[in-house]
Amino acid sequence: QVQLVESGGGLVQAGDSLRLSCTFSGRSFQQYAIGWFRQAPGKEREFVAVISQIDSTYYTDSVKGRFTLSRDDAKNTVDLQMANLKPEDTAVYYCAADQFYSAVKGGIGIGFWGQGTLVTVSS
Repeated sequence: QVQLVESGGGLVQAGDSLRLSCTFSGRSFQQYAIGWFRQAPGKEREFVAVISQIDSTYYTDSVKGRFTLSRDDAKNTVDLQMANLKPEDTAVYYCAADQFYSAVKGGIGIGFWGQGTLVTVSS
């Protein structure tokens, strides 16, 4: 069974940077695409970014140029580096994993989720 643990959330000011990490365990990390989703208060969970098994990345438009994904296959981790944070980035951020890249990118039928980490951006 895959387990995902997010870390790195916190309270920052607008314009600051923050790095979230997702630590993967339980299966072969190299076989999984890893994505990040977020859920703001009162809103539905939305896709943020995904990194494939071969390091291809895709970002939602609102974070392009500000957020960067990277994966470390030796450490079984995926980092989401967030820069120039805005108050609208405030949300609980969730890590997700699936062997099918399309599932993570589409946000449908994803096999495994983490518990989430809260990011709060003050203005």
